Amino acid sequence: MLAIVCPGQGSQSPGFLSPWLELPGVRDHLTVLSDGAGLNLVMHGTESNEETIKDTAVAQPLIVAAGLVAAKAVLADTQLSASTVLAGHSVGELTASAIAGALCERDAVALVRARANSMAAAALVTPTGMSAVLGGDPDEVAAKLAHHGLTAANANGGGQVVAAGTLDQLAALAGDPPSKSRVIPLKVAGAFHTHHMASAVSALEALRPSLNPTDPVATLLSNYDGEPVTSGESNLDSLIAQVSRPVRWDLCMAKLQDMGVTGMIELPPAGTLAGLAKRGMRGIATLAVKSPEDLSAARAFIEEHSRTTGPVAAPIVEGNE
Repeated sequence: MLAIVCPGQGSQSPGFLSPWLELPGVRDHLTVLSDGAGLNLVMHGTESNEETIKDTAVAQPLIVAAGLVAAKAVLADTQLSASTVLAGHSVGELTASAIAGALCERDAVALVRARANSMAAAALVTPTGMSAVLGGDPDEVAAKLAHHGLTAANANGGGQVVAAGTLDQLAALAGDPPSKSRVIPLKVAGAFHTHHMASAVSALEALRPSLNPTDPVATLLSNYDGEPVTSGESNLDSLIAQVSRPVRWDLCMAKLQDMGVTGMIELPPAGTLAGLAKRGMRGIATLAVKSPEDLSAARAFIEEHSRTTGPVAAPIVEGNE
């Protein structure tokens, strides 16, 4: 059984889209996505420096566009169905939603544009950020975050929790980490998935009437609880609320295992989620698609794991979540 996953903010690196522009049609595709995003995604994916693409308003549309472009190449001859599972981490959930058929590309880009700009604006109100906490006793990590007033914004599994809050709170955590852990600042410019992003939720709610969500054709997992979404509308509800509530990637990984997934392929900018899977989903094959050189291996991987099926999610029922 196959899973396709899409990474979130912080996975980008300067020039990572350059090799993809060598494929026919990719530049045109990115140009269309650029128009919707109000950004030159070709330039940002090939020429912009690390500081530029760290900007939330740039990073999020760039990451979603990269996944959509790569998905078109990777899945060129693949017909998705409920036996394929899609999941995305944070903003990657928008990419996964578009690939699964719960959003059209135009709506996914409109949503990520509003999401990125409103989250960037929210981040300017108070200096905030995020740090990964690697290792340590889970109870002690939770207690230490609470002590410093931080939120466990991402529960990533594999012994990794991402703390979010003000820069002063994060500095206090760095100086007073949980025992047997490492605290690593992340390349993001805000306390995402916390109450600091409440204004961004309001901005996305204002956009909702212009969007046309549809029921996914593939099984699509939610960052909220790791469970399959039940309809296009419930998925949109979750995507909007996700901005200010924690991402439970640990529950997504647990669900993939429970469903009998045998192989997980990660779309660009790939590597982060495959790394988490190696620690938290032992026994499941992974493939990180980082450049067009990986396309042949990706297509063989998809064919291999599409032949093996596990339990399929319950049928989609409108309004039942």
